[in-house]
Amino acid sequence: MKDNSAKGLDFVIDKLTNSIENVVTGDSFATDISLLTFNDLKAITKRNKWLFDWKAEFAKPERDVYKLTIVNNATIIQGLVSLEVKIDHVYMHLVESSPFNKGNAKVYSGVPGNLVAYACKLSFQRGHEGNVSFISKTQLVEHYEKTLGAFHCWGTYYDY
Repeated sequence: MKDNSAKGLDFVIDKLTNSIENVVTGDSFATDISLLTFNDLKAITKRNKWLFDWKAEFAKPERDVYKLTIVNNATIIQGLVSLEVKIDHVYMHLVESSPFNKGNAKVYSGVPGNLVAYACKLSFQRGHEGNVSFISKTQLVEHYEKTLGAFHCWGTYYDY
């Protein structure tokens, strides 16, 4: 079985907000983060333009997949993140905005930032001082340094 854990992440932090914002109107919407359920997986498929195999990610017992939704609208998933609590940090395996929140025609900005912020919050809650790690695609390392205050801590960049 192939392990995809070494693939570099390539999410873009479009905006850091306390909520998500409608790109057209600028209206702000408070969000909730909760565990993804088995029933949620029915709509999260490659056929529905999701990039990752979230069903396979959901099946890994050491990982938890969280969904970002708008408060009082839990049926529409805005984005997903797969997290694993390690001994001294939280490891972010995957991050993905919903298909309608990607590219120039996206509906909401701030989705990836909210998901990464949740990973940091979970790290603080677990006593890991907010430490979160992930492997980045080479071309986005500088972007994460600027937008998230991330730093490169290993010797090799992964180029996918």
